[in-house]
Amino acid sequence: MGGFDLRSLSGHSPAAFISSLAASGFGNLDNVHLQQAVTRFNSQVSPQDAITIEAILDSPPPQSSLSKKVDGLAFQSLLSSSSQVNKARLLSVSAPFAGSWISTIPSPGLNLHLDSAECQIALRWWLGLNTAGGSCCPFCPDTVLDPLGHHAVSCRHGCFVVTRHNLLRDILAGFCHRAHLSVKIEVGYGLSLEKINSRPADILVQSWDRGHPAAFDVTVTPAILNISSIYEGAAGRVAEARKHTTNDAKCQDLGWLCIPLAVETYGNWGKEAT
Repeated sequence: MGGFDLRSLSGHSPAAFISSLAASGFGNLDNVHLQQAVTRFNSQVSPQDAITIEAILDSPPPQSSLSKKVDGLAFQSLLSSSSQVNKARLLSVSAPFAGSWISTIPSPGLNLHLDSAECQIALRWWLGLNTAGGSCCPFCPDTVLDPLGHHAVSCRHGCFVVTRHNLLRDILAGFCHRAHLSVKIEVGYGLSLEKINSRPADILVQSWDRGHPAAFDVTVTPAILNISSIYEGAAGRVAEARKHTTNDAKCQDLGWLCIPLAVETYGNWGKEAT
């Protein structure tokens, strides 16, 4: 759901009680406590997700499926009351695997760790809390940092954006090497002089599809890029389309497949990357 996978005990207690009692085999139509739990549960979900005592006794549902229905209505309510910018954030952070960094085991040896200050600011940013405090961007002195931190993660005047891109490129190339694929990075040979400055392959993998090499172009895009059209992955779709516009002709000239690897700043990967 885009948070920390922490649920309200009171909010999900009806789902837990219904699931446990139905699975135990001791539930029945006259059980007052079961009736009350079902009534309360149905008040927490959308009408199409409402349940009946007969149905749950006939086929006891797992608590996870009931809790998912409760979360679903809560999330939709949160979306409907949010600003356009916050909707974009919520849709991005709730995407599959976007929050995997939260459950990753810290490992300094693998460079998978955050110090206390980094962790605090990352968590505030993830939850949509104020991360700026009215300060200005050190690279853009006339730019006041926005509270949600979007400028901070996308400012191109410092080295962060390039460093992030290159680290992501190298990690993906490393996975290709482990799979014993023939890989080259930052490839643009064979292009004319006017095109060489815009290499279409951050990662070039030979014999990717029926003998054709694949040019993977990594791009990280702010989740709020396309505010006029709010849906999960909107910013990633825009970034993919932009890469195709820029690189398709170049790749076609070289006999390569053009595959954009777009990921939103909150960690939601684009459709072509998945």
